[in-house]
Amino acid sequence: MHTEDENALVEAIRRYVSKEIKPRVPALEASDEYPHDVIAQMAELGLFGIVIPEEYGGLGLSVPVYTRIMEELSFGWASLPSFINSHCSVSSILNRYGTEEQKQKYLPRMAQGEIRGAIALTEPSAGSDLQSISTTATPNAEGGWTLKGSKIFITNGEQASIYIALVKTNPAAKPIKDGISLCILERGTPGFTVPSLYHKMGFKHVDTAELVFDNVQLSADAIVGGTPGKGLSQLLDVIETGRIAIAATAVGLGRSALEAALTYAQQRETFGTPIANHQAVQGLLADMAAKVMAARALTMEAARVKHSGQRCDMLAGMAKMVASEMGAEVCLSAVRVHGGYGYVSEFPVERYYREAPIYIVTEGTNEIQKMVIAKRLLAGDGAALGLL
Repeated sequence: MHTEDENALVEAIRRYVSKEIKPRVPALEASDEYPHDVIAQMAELGLFGIVIPEEYGGLGLSVPVYTRIMEELSFGWASLPSFINSHCSVSSILNRYGTEEQKQKYLPRMAQGEIRGAIALTEPSAGSDLQSISTTATPNAEGGWTLKGSKIFITNGEQASIYIALVKTNPAAKPIKDGISLCILERGTPGFTVPSLYHKMGFKHVDTAELVFDNVQLSADAIVGGTPGKGLSQLLDVIETGRIAIAATAVGLGRSALEAALTYAQQRETFGTPIANHQAVQGLLADMAAKVMAARALTMEAARVKHSGQRCDMLAGMAKMVASEMGAEVCLSAVRVHGGYGYVSEFPVERYYREAPIYIVTEGTNEIQKMVIAKRLLAGDGAALGLL
């Protein structure tokens, strides 16, 4: 897809969000129904195939364009990117590392939104420390694999059709990473259950689930790429894009908070004048706008570097950390601008404030991002960014 076509696509999505989603958000949030019609619209727009190559029925978009789309979706309704991001991580893993048979089996249907993907990493005793997982896939008598363990906080965990799970295929491996693999399983496989959903402070329409694997029998070709022991490196490559997408989503939420604060500040009057004329409020608005723009610039730079094929773990971590912290700060500032009205659910900034913290703790907590960034700086990578 050429740049002109990509820009047209982003603009089409912006119009879709403005016309079809934003006016419906209050009703969507008030409803307890899963938004199946919204998912269907997103499938019609081709959004489930945005990172899947055209040869498999997708759009094959670049990382920068994917990043722009995530921002626009979040600006409309912060829940929207959550329906897509983990799906795109699964399709990216299959496209980059899957066997041709795995690609042919899943990618065309994923591109159409016929089946949706979820990625299963976190466990009760293993969050950002992925090498501490205890879920195992061990060889069985039929030449396949027996999967045992559980995963928690899995986005799209109930609605997905295909899952990629991080497992240990050789728990005794030294180093540990050489015994970690990614395996593919489908909903409905005997022994695979989704026993519960989590009730969250935000994003209630995004199904976040617990997964249990009770002696699940998988075929020999269940390992991504066909060779065990490569899962951690495969995952870490793709998760860089996931972190950039999280950063873009936080930027979109920050834009929503800024828009709401600007609108309210120009309408609400105190002491005979709109509060937008008060210096204290102007200071809040100026800080909000500058922080959103700075986070967007860093996020787009990370997307550019990732697309170029250069190492991007430090920059992706920076973007995710800065944008997510920005989202929390800007959403709180929006509440400040609204005063008491910012604390009641009739105004959207109350929801924005509840939604913002998820970006700080997901896709690797910001504390983990700081460790990654510092490690790369100490290794001399700051020079590549022009910092040193």
